[in-house]
Amino acid sequence: MDTATKLLVLFCDVYDFCQAFMPLWEQTLLENGLQVPRKEPRLAISEILTIIIHFHQSHYRDFKAYYVDHVSIHLRAEFPQLVSYNRFIELMPRALLPLCCYLDYRKGECTGITFIDSTKLAVCGNKRIKRNKVFRDIAKLGKSSMGWFFGFKLHLVANDQGELLAFTITPANTDDRTPVPDMVKEMFGKLFGDKGYISQQLFEKLFAQGLTLVTSIRKNMKNKLVPMMDKLLGRKRAIMETINDQLKNISQIEHSRHRSVTNCMVNILAGLAAYTLQEKKPAIKFNETKSSNNNELIVI
Repeated sequence: MDTATKLLVLFCDVYDFCQAFMPLWEQTLLENGLQVPRKEPRLAISEILTIIIHFHQSHYRDFKAYYVDHVSIHLRAEFPQLVSYNRFIELMPRALLPLCCYLDYRKGECTGITFIDSTKLAVCGNKRIKRNKVFRDIAKLGKSSMGWFFGFKLHLVANDQGELLAFTITPANTDDRTPVPDMVKEMFGKLFGDKGYISQQLFEKLFAQGLTLVTSIRKNMKNKLVPMMDKLLGRKRAIMETINDQLKNISQIEHSRHRSVTNCMVNILAGLAAYTLQEKKPAIKFNETKSSNNNELIVI
């Protein structure tokens, strides 16, 4: 699929969503006694969302370069009411709530085989932590397998087809196990995670919800008998590493140029939305072979 076709498919999907979402949003505002904005910007909310998400589908690593050098020059026909870069940055916070709902609309379905992982989102280099003003009261100091960092953690839950089921963003010092119960409330089957999710209390809580937590064990733990299928699927946790890698290298959800907390969140959500629109996602392939007695499911 070429770039022009990708943009068209993206806009159609976002436009259809906004046509259904915006009236409901305005009705909710009125029911809660809040004022609905009377003056609409030149760019429709569907166009704003399209541009923000399309940035993560492009080869650009800097949004300003993308907007000034690509959108303003090559996409004038597609967006006839285009505004200046500074004005667009002012409009980006309007996309936060619609993006959250759009991601909920784009999420996949639970298949019974689910993976969970977290990844760091550093907002500045370690040498600039004390000088950072934008995230001073929000971001925290945390530690990952790559060392200390200042920022947030992105927690993701995906199924065996690489589709996102749930996500949450927490300060960097949050324990990986803390947001798990809220993220997997409506899921079933088995949840595969790394050693950071080992917890008897968490296991029992999820088991009561109909979800079995499967993790690898630490060296100082007693070995337990685990079904072969669980062992094989546990080795496929690398699917989450692939998703995180694509979010940071194909999309640009992590960088140190943010000047606004809200726009930082918009950028992360847009990167997740761009991932859900990928034609090919990292997935686990299953081959079903028939024997004389029963069917055996083989994980590739």
